[in-house]
Amino acid sequence: MANDTNIPARMTAVAISQPGGPLVLKAEKRAVPEPEEREILIRVSAAGVNRPDVLQRKGAYPPPPGASDLPGLEVAGTVAAVGPGVKRWRVGDAVCALTPGGGYAEFCKVHETNALPVPAGFTMTEAAALPETFFTVWHNVFERGGLKAGETFLVHGGSSGIGTTAIQLAKAFGATVIATAGSAEKCEACRKLGADLAIDYKHEDFVAAVKDFTSGKGANVILDMVGGNYVDRNYSAAAVEGRIVQIATQMGATASADVSKIMVKRLVHTGSTLRPRTTEFKGAVAAALEAQVWPLLAARRVAPVMDMIFPFKEAWRAHERMEEGEHIGKIVLDVA
Repeated sequence: MANDTNIPARMTAVAISQPGGPLVLKAEKRAVPEPEEREILIRVSAAGVNRPDVLQRKGAYPPPPGASDLPGLEVAGTVAAVGPGVKRWRVGDAVCALTPGGGYAEFCKVHETNALPVPAGFTMTEAAALPETFFTVWHNVFERGGLKAGETFLVHGGSSGIGTTAIQLAKAFGATVIATAGSAEKCEACRKLGADLAIDYKHEDFVAAVKDFTSGKGANVILDMVGGNYVDRNYSAAAVEGRIVQIATQMGATASADVSKIMVKRLVHTGSTLRPRTTEFKGAVAAALEAQVWPLLAARRVAPVMDMIFPFKEAWRAHERMEEGEHIGKIVLDVA
């Protein structure tokens, strides 16, 4: 195993001491993980904070079998060691990576195919804001949803990390973009990112607004992380042959919906989760991103929207920020 000469035996990590509120996140000492076949060990400079981290902290989203019990689904840093069979990366390479867990730590190991180069000109905190949202948006909007140039795309939660990414990528690939958000400030942020229409869902009926904007046609692809009563409303807002992609259920996993709308409009309602998917699946998404999206990042045609950066050992503050719901874009921990 090739490695640098400064890897300690133990590292600082932020662990979930027990299920509960943000203050259950505690810094502790852990053994530095050792990379196995085709794995790399990353010296973490920054780690992204995502809603699944909050759910895991509350005890509602256990890590998949074999994954670290530490929260953290995305990191950026430098390769500190490579395991047997690693072909692409060398010690010292700057990478960002999607992880099944373990990101809230000074060192994190991932399969080499789930890592991508830090785009030219990006800081490590910016790079740490990329993997979770870009993997999620690419697969769900463009692969599952099949969004094409000239179509209309509706994203709920447009000011979130997922939403800000989805707006930019949909615009970059030639779609008309509609976003919903919960305040005038958030709607303005969506418009600045390229949204053709931003709807304040607290004061407007998004179904009526979408229909009015599209001259009654509706949205071709809808990305929804709300669930609950949005399910039936999405069916109403969708165009004929529309595709609704479900990636979360913040308002509940059960819904009452008029399924005749699916038949009349020939709708597809699909969805996915990312964390439990196989290493091979994530590697395929990474390859697609590197080919299709990384050039856009390098040219700064798209970039992560950064909300706040918190010190690593104050991860509880980052979780508070996320749960307050006032953030616009990504929340990141500065680990280095």
